[in-house]
Amino acid sequence: MVDEHLTWSALQELGWSPNPTNGAHMPPQHSLDPYVQVGRSGLVVYRVGLGTMQFGWSADEEASFEVLDAYVEAGGNLIDTADCYSAWSGSEGGPVNPGGVSEEIVGRWVRSRGNRDDLVLATKVRAAMGPDFSDHRGTIRQREGLSRRWITRACEDSLRRLGVDHLDLYQAHFIDPLVPIEETLSAFTDLVRRGLVRYLGVSNFSAWRLMQALWAADRHGFESIVSIQPQYHLLPDVRASFERELAPVCATYGIGVLPYSPLAGGLLTGRYRRDGARPDSVRVGQNEGQLTDRNLDVIETLVEVAGRNGITPAQAAIAWNRAQPFVSAPIVGANRVEQLREVLDGLDHELPADDLATLDAVSDWPRSRTDLEV
Repeated sequence: MVDEHLTWSALQELGWSPNPTNGAHMPPQHSLDPYVQVGRSGLVVYRVGLGTMQFGWSADEEASFEVLDAYVEAGGNLIDTADCYSAWSGSEGGPVNPGGVSEEIVGRWVRSRGNRDDLVLATKVRAAMGPDFSDHRGTIRQREGLSRRWITRACEDSLRRLGVDHLDLYQAHFIDPLVPIEETLSAFTDLVRRGLVRYLGVSNFSAWRLMQALWAADRHGFESIVSIQPQYHLLPDVRASFERELAPVCATYGIGVLPYSPLAGGLLTGRYRRDGARPDSVRVGQNEGQLTDRNLDVIETLVEVAGRNGITPAQAAIAWNRAQPFVSAPIVGANRVEQLREVLDGLDHELPADDLATLDAVSDWPRSRTDLEV
């Protein structure tokens, strides 16, 4: 039995995952490699998921099909999208997109390949629809939110666009401050009990919002949340925002963590350098503001660690992410098969403990007394 008074960091060092049941701790489970269990749910996914935000934005349908084929050929099964993907495309150099285009591309691919039963299809609800989220913007007819009315309609729309009869994972994309969490969970629960949804998740929730959802589900007998999709990667500010409170909550209550943007929008690929080198990417403008001296220190250390291990910086960044004890499976995106294969080819490489410690140190964040629990 592990001492209940050990700190979170000490528990990490011991390699134990907290289990709140009767205050006990679970020993490591049987290996499912290359698949992983999402938290303590019965949902099992490939060790990295495939994000599809690019589909219909920076990747056309042909390129999207090629990426999907390559992912599944490697053993992948978790395909993550959202109803709004990618409504911002027109203002970011891509074609005008009313939202739902990514789901439609995935749906056509699933029908053409006939592989629905081999997949874990995940999508999200909350963001506004229409080009640049403009459909009836500023009116009560705007198509967005986490109300019972919109969740029910949005789920039906997603099922239609995907061409399937159920969703494996349906996620609240971010919080809706106008709607009580009880209404949202009640609507989600009805979808599960109608057979339209198998599991429920959230994305971009703070620790207290996640705890509120878990508490409400427990109190009212609603279906509960099994996963969270946070932004999580090696850069210090993002590390801190997740590790400070969300990571212990997820570990304690068995919530699966499916981090998005594990490469920080391309910053951790090694293609952004202090000397001004930049990749040919639609995200260069978005990333410029993040090229601080501190973040460049992290990037340079990542490049050094990758070189010592004979892998690319992107592969090293994914290896660090997957080594975190609370992570189930990071979600990666790709415009081209070559980008995806770079990630997939590095999945069997585990970083040595000293290199993990080096990356931890260069990207560490300051902790207050409440963070340290002393």
